[in-house]
Amino acid sequence: MGLALKKPEGVPGKSWPAIAIGMFVAFGGVLFGDSYDTGTISGILAMEHWQNLFSTGYRNDKGHLDITASQQSQIVSILSAGTFFGALAAAIIADRIGRRWSLIVSCWVFNVGVIMQTAATAIPLFTAGRFFAGFGVGLVSALIPLYQSETAPKWIRGLIVGSYQLAITIGLLLAAVVNNATHDRQDTGSYRIPIAVQFAWSLVLIIGMLVLPETPRYLIKRGKVDSALRSLAKLRRLAEDHPSIVQEMEEIQANHEYELSLGKATYLDCFRGNIGKRQLTGCLLQALQQLTGINFIFYYGTQYFKNSGIKNAFVISMITSAVNTGSTLPGLWAIDKWGRRPLLFWGAVGMATSQFLVAVLGTTTTGQNPDGSTFAKNIAAQKASIAFVCIYIFFFASTWGPIAWVVTGEIFPLKVRAKALSMTTATNWLLNWAIAYSTPYLVNYGPGNANLQSKIFFIWFGCCFLCIAFVYFMIYETKGLTLEQVDELYSEVSVARKSVGWKPTTTFRDIRASVAQQGGLKGSDGDGQYAEKNAEVEHSN
Repeated sequence: MGLALKKPEGVPGKSWPAIAIGMFVAFGGVLFGDSYDTGTISGILAMEHWQNLFSTGYRNDKGHLDITASQQSQIVSILSAGTFFGALAAAIIADRIGRRWSLIVSCWVFNVGVIMQTAATAIPLFTAGRFFAGFGVGLVSALIPLYQSETAPKWIRGLIVGSYQLAITIGLLLAAVVNNATHDRQDTGSYRIPIAVQFAWSLVLIIGMLVLPETPRYLIKRGKVDSALRSLAKLRRLAEDHPSIVQEMEEIQANHEYELSLGKATYLDCFRGNIGKRQLTGCLLQALQQLTGINFIFYYGTQYFKNSGIKNAFVISMITSAVNTGSTLPGLWAIDKWGRRPLLFWGAVGMATSQFLVAVLGTTTTGQNPDGSTFAKNIAAQKASIAFVCIYIFFFASTWGPIAWVVTGEIFPLKVRAKALSMTTATNWLLNWAIAYSTPYLVNYGPGNANLQSKIFFIWFGCCFLCIAFVYFMIYETKGLTLEQVDELYSEVSVARKSVGWKPTTTFRDIRASVAQQGGLKGSDGDGQYAEKNAEVEHSN
């Protein structure tokens, strides 16, 4: 079956255009704040020249000029603060100017932040640049899964949306490679080169989005039926009057009209009825994804490995990034083959086990000198600890990494999708910020710090254990369903574990027809366009 790219029998048209477009849009994950930027800041904070240039006089436990734990928290976490507000703003511009133009605007916001960081030689401008870059990243992180979900064929939607996580891991790997190449430079190129490279990722996405189509579901939402029909036909490589295109368009439009019949959407609607249950599921899923501890490794990994007495910390960072990228591939293959629930469940089990072993090994085999510096008591145990970190990364990258974006991108109805998705993404960034801000205080030695060192992995273990129960009680199986069928699933099934094997029994076209017979909704967009088109197709057959 390869990478699940073989189209099921009986599905008309060509799927490669939508797949290619979804994969290309996923490229935005390279500039995603959990990606290249995360990898670069981890290495930059450990660069000698950067420490000398940006230090305000503080010296670390080795007597070298450095920044304080407070300054480190500020620099790392400010990007996540920007992404939080950016993610919330995504719904406003996505519903106003469209998914495609919103992505283009987001990239330019990100570029402003990159320019400021590249030009900086002191903390204030560098920090401001990270906020603007974060705002752009927050917009992109909410918009890309939205665009992918609304354009992808149902049979491969999981792989396409999950490819966003693959792009994120590639960004982390590229960052580790670039940092390793520049960290020994004793000039501003040591940090400016890794930061400025981000322009390339942004410009590629901008150029591509200028030629890609708007999503059919957004165009239906705006009442542009003809444009939506052309967009869908282009994505599926079929004629506009093909029965498959007509059927899919009718279902999308019927679903939208049914939602409109219930009233105009507000943010409060995201918390009502079964949509509220979905909102809670999405927000908790994104929060727990952050609380598994993945960003501790990629935000502070290089510095942590150095503090733990490990030599060649930059090389270890490259290895963990490579494991992250390679492990995402089997996850993408399995999403649409095995489903969302089993992957998330067993992924949580594997992560919890790995984090517990890392915590035990790190706590029992390292020591600390009176000045706060750490040393390894057992080199073999240190190597085993790194091995279990890599095993943890494998379980995360093949399950919770991509699938969190897949699930949140497909569980909301069109009426509130942009608003609901922006809030789930904002939740991800809120926890990202909290972890980035608090970690130096939790891990580091010194007054006002908790000095947990490797004990922090016990916290990540506890959160991973909670993930197991969360999946069992909250995650619905949505493999192989259209976005409209997912909406029906939540309406008919009240218990998550009973969603496995569920089959749709009706369509929104049936609902619309039934209501129309009772004098409710009209049978189409008001002029009978789709009813006429469908009749023409049936007559020709």
